[in-house]
Amino acid sequence: METIAAIATPVGEGAIGIVRLSGPEAVAIAGRVFRGRRSLDSVASHTLHLGELVDEGGVAFDEALVAVMRAPRSYTGEDTVELYCHGGMALLDRLLQRLLQVGARAAEPGEFTKRAFLNGRIDLAQAEAVIDLVRARSPKGLELAASQLKGRLSERIRAEREELLALLAHVQAVIDYPEEGLVELETEELKQRVTAVLGRIDQLLATAEAGRMYQDGIRLGIVGRPNVGKSSLMNAFLQEERAIVTDVAGTTRDVIEARALLAGIPFTLFDTAGLRESTDPVERIGVQRSEAVIDTVDLILLVLDGSVPLSREDREAFAIAARDGGTERLLVALNKSDLPARVSPAELRELLGDLPVVRVSAKSGVGLEALAKAAAELVAQAPPIASDAVVVRRARHKKALEEARRSLVRARQTLMHDLRAELIGVDLQEALALLGEVTGESVSEAVIERIFAEFCVGK
Repeated sequence: METIAAIATPVGEGAIGIVRLSGPEAVAIAGRVFRGRRSLDSVASHTLHLGELVDEGGVAFDEALVAVMRAPRSYTGEDTVELYCHGGMALLDRLLQRLLQVGARAAEPGEFTKRAFLNGRIDLAQAEAVIDLVRARSPKGLELAASQLKGRLSERIRAEREELLALLAHVQAVIDYPEEGLVELETEELKQRVTAVLGRIDQLLATAEAGRMYQDGIRLGIVGRPNVGKSSLMNAFLQEERAIVTDVAGTTRDVIEARALLAGIPFTLFDTAGLRESTDPVERIGVQRSEAVIDTVDLILLVLDGSVPLSREDREAFAIAARDGGTERLLVALNKSDLPARVSPAELRELLGDLPVVRVSAKSGVGLEALAKAAAELVAQAPPIASDAVVVRRARHKKALEEARRSLVRARQTLMHDLRAELIGVDLQEALALLGEVTGESVSEAVIERIFAEFCVGK
């Protein structure tokens, strides 16, 4: 196997930069570029050494520390070397080019973690947790990714696979010895055990939406007629003057996108142009873009001005936001709660029905946290995740679990109708393989390549 090398720190200037090597020649190749008091070939594993980096002529171009980690006790399970030098991009690139010059190959995206997976140090779910750790946008998302990296989801999946293997072994014995009658198909017991596995899979699937929300965040479109305080609300969420706010209706002409962490949940906010009929061609384009946002976000936040009576434009804005069944992902903010209320509960019920309404003040900040929590509850439709919960966060895992569940439902139906053992065996085998897709025990090379293509070079 080739020895690979890559810069492991982000592009840009920094106090320290890291270049990583992994493979059978990692120590030897690093030794051709690093000059210290001792040869790297002779140093113990997991030790750190001070020296200098030298060019092909033996001239030093930086001072550096080198960490040597010998197989199998390394990130990749192979001999690994990390070189720590000053963090300028020109310097790091020079070091990388030197390593390639003396025998290394440039690593592909995610190749270090891929080698850790192929060498059996981590499974596929844990490998995906690595990129989720890097991309985590909230403390809870970070906590969930760390839990998966420790293997907690994998342990649950393996436990269910072990149970299915035991069930499959019993069914297979019935199939293999039909005439001898040595084994009977214990239909009721099998049905109970399949039902138990189904119940545990349902528990995992119930965490999927909340898990995705904490990892990927909520795409929230802020809509409403002009001058209800949409831009002020966005600025209040961001705690900065990102959107222009004036008393002139139609100030916002384009969609403004920004990220914020609200109530511990990552949000991507979209401030949109006011929804109304307009003869201004630029404003009409802004309204069209607002309508496009409504079609793509996870949640629509309709903003109403509680300090003035509801208007025809408010009703038109509601009709646009609620079109095509949009009420399932519609939340209402009754803004300007710091002013005397001019909208009655009866008017709100008449227009909105039972839709959730949160009273807020973009000016004072009152109600913003309650609004964020209401948004999270509406998107996840599940209780908050306990700190010790095993959570499904990736769409790939959710899909595999859903398909495994369908196979087990078929197996249970077959048992209930006392059909042939071969049919039960097929469904159990299918469920077993689908659960194996989560951990990588039964997954195609194409899926593996697609997963690691998400990674950055050097990880």
